Amino acid sequence: MHSPGLVTAGYACFAAGALLLWPAFATLARIVAARCPGLAVWGGTLVILGLFARLYFAGVDQAAFQLAETRGLDEAVEIVATTYTDISYGPGRIPVSASACQYVGMVLLAIGAFRSGTFGSGRCLLFLWSGTLWGGVLKASQLFDGVVSNGVLCLVFVPLGIQVLRDAVPELRAGSGSVQSCRPIRWLSW
Repeated sequence: MHSPGLVTAGYACFAAGALLLWPAFATLARIVAARCPGLAVWGGTLVILGLFARLYFAGVDQAAFQLAETRGLDEAVEIVATTYTDISYGPGRIPVSASACQYVGMVLLAIGAFRSGTFGSGRCLLFLWSGTLWGGVLKASQLFDGVVSNGVLCLVFVPLGIQVLRDAVPELRAGSGSVQSCRPIRWLSW
């Protein structure tokens, strides 16, 4: 391996991203819940389950790379190839099932964010696009995939985060009122 430190740093960033994103998704779900509680609860829960599955994947990937460093590439490839199904799906297939939840959750949360008026159609499409990054054990991806996907997610979350920090989101204020209904779908709003 040419840069073991870089590989370790990459997986550390990947794991840290999963840990740091869950509050953003939970906050979005809380905002959406004021008008679309069902979509918010299910969407937010499923997306967060998918984020936590990424921690498992990052751990297995890091272990495989450590194995290559300590045992050599040929032996590591042989070990991983013979155990890939077991390690990639995880115990009881729980990590891979939780990972699949992310894709359904992103759709539900995007619909809820749109119908609640939290996001317009442009931000919803960007939000959905950021959720298309496939995850799993030892999955190949290009630098472009991760950087663009995360950059797009920043475009969606940063303006909302600024509003939250400025206390400009009425749905998050204590005693903000009762649950209102979702708005009808209008496709051309931002």
